[in-house]
Amino acid sequence: MKIHNPKLKVSGKDAQSFLQGQLSNDINKIADGQWQLNAYCQHQGRIIALMWVGKQGDDFVLDFSADLYDTVKNRLTMFALNAQIAFSEIDTQVTPTEDAQVTLATSEKFIPQDLNLDIDEVGVSFTKGCYPGQEVVARVHYLGKPKKRLYRFECDFEVLPLDKITLKDETKNVGTVLNQVKYCFFAILKITEEEQALFINNKPIKLLELADFPD
Repeated sequence: MKIHNPKLKVSGKDAQSFLQGQLSNDINKIADGQWQLNAYCQHQGRIIALMWVGKQGDDFVLDFSADLYDTVKNRLTMFALNAQIAFSEIDTQVTPTEDAQVTLATSEKFIPQDLNLDIDEVGVSFTKGCYPGQEVVARVHYLGKPKKRLYRFECDFEVLPLDKITLKDETKNVGTVLNQVKYCFFAILKITEEEQALFINNKPIKLLELADFPD
């Protein structure tokens, strides 16, 4: 099954420097034809959109959840000010992703460390300089320790974004669903609870592994 998935194209001589100051990873390291994982955060470090950024010549293509297209485009446009850049839509039909994804329902709920983006700096650079939310993300990295991580789970029933993961007695919320894909779902879980029996709506779920992202 193919779904409509518009991508946002950013063009113009200031495109690279503008995105370098907006996204969490080091845009300057993307080679032509390559893709890089990034978070687009608000000032408190919470992720508005999780996106893959591809370089095509002097242009950049931003691939993220379709239901966040207007939110991301409008926000980037607001901060573009006098930069010499242009935004345009690339209309595509794609197979639904099997990866963890931030959607409209989970936008601005989690910081990059919650989604494992700091592990091996897969989606966050701690040396690139400033971007929205950078101070919060860096503070957790250098002065704190992540208390939650993104895991892949298995279950035989439908779950929804923001569904709560509990222990057996249902009195303590220990995690939150991010998104469900064909054979599993992704959720943010307190690290201290990863060995516990876990439930959603009193139904058991199985923790499979710490989630990662394709290269």
